[in-house]
Amino acid sequence: MKTYIVFDLEWNQSPQGKEGSIENFPFEIIEIGAVKLDETFRVLDEFHKLVKPQVYKEMHYMISEVTHMDIQELKEQGEDFACVVQEFLDWCEDEPVFCTWGPMDLTELQRNMVYYGMEIPFPMPLYYYDIQKLYSLRFGYGKVRVSLDTAVAEMGIMEERPFHRALDDAYYTGKVMAYLDFSEMEPYISLDYFRVPQCRAEEIYLVFPDYSKYVSRTFESKEEALEDKTVTDMVCFQCRRMLRKKVRWFSVNQKVYFCLAVCPEHGFLRGKIRMKKTDDEKIYAVKTIKIVGEEGARQVMDKKEEVRKKRNMKNRLSRIRKKQI
Repeated sequence: MKTYIVFDLEWNQSPQGKEGSIENFPFEIIEIGAVKLDETFRVLDEFHKLVKPQVYKEMHYMISEVTHMDIQELKEQGEDFACVVQEFLDWCEDEPVFCTWGPMDLTELQRNMVYYGMEIPFPMPLYYYDIQKLYSLRFGYGKVRVSLDTAVAEMGIMEERPFHRALDDAYYTGKVMAYLDFSEMEPYISLDYFRVPQCRAEEIYLVFPDYSKYVSRTFESKEEALEDKTVTDMVCFQCRRMLRKKVRWFSVNQKVYFCLAVCPEHGFLRGKIRMKKTDDEKIYAVKTIKIVGEEGARQVMDKKEEVRKKRNMKNRLSRIRKKQI
């Protein structure tokens, strides 16, 4: 029987901002809350623990303002991180399906585990359900991320529980999940990027109802990634046909690249590559391919023309400055 673990974290950060942050450890978990749901989304159990801070021993004012927690409460009632996480993992039992509101919780959980020298027991790749993303897809928000309290209000499922505490937010996330048509949204599973492929055999290829996603292995540089044929090939996810590019890959900001290809059977497909960095400064590529139709194709071509004009203007200004020197 499938068991869903809907969990939420609260974390603290340096009161001095980036200047006071430890490298690759920007957020220290101070609270874990979770609800366990069965296949009918009935609550089977709850989990809640406070964590005693060891790194950022003063509360960032925004964290305190939002969560209404103070450092004294955490020192008196919190437990050691490793003990809390091990208890949480034992509570989850075997093969849980993780669900969160947003994409950060699993990543920060693993980052904290690594900092404290804990072994990560999760499978690789690590899939989960981002209920915030599913809500936006289901109710037509597209890429706009709706806050949990907004979703709860819109669905009319508010109860006498506050927001911005781990257990309460996990509980509300589970309620939203139960009210979604989850059988329709279930194919849109998410992938956590804290651990990414290290070799070609580990690279990930996912197919969703209306697009595909490919996650590459790591490279030393963006240029090396773009030289890899698997990264830049355009393949129709419907018929697996290798496609001819109508508009070759071009960059809009050195991190995001677009291209346009044509499938004889399924029409125009837009490719998008996002270059991402790991904590150790390696580069990996996340490529999505989506059927876009004539309007979507025109948007890619317009974007390409806009980039060309900006580049020409930049070159023209550069030549003018050189003449003035």
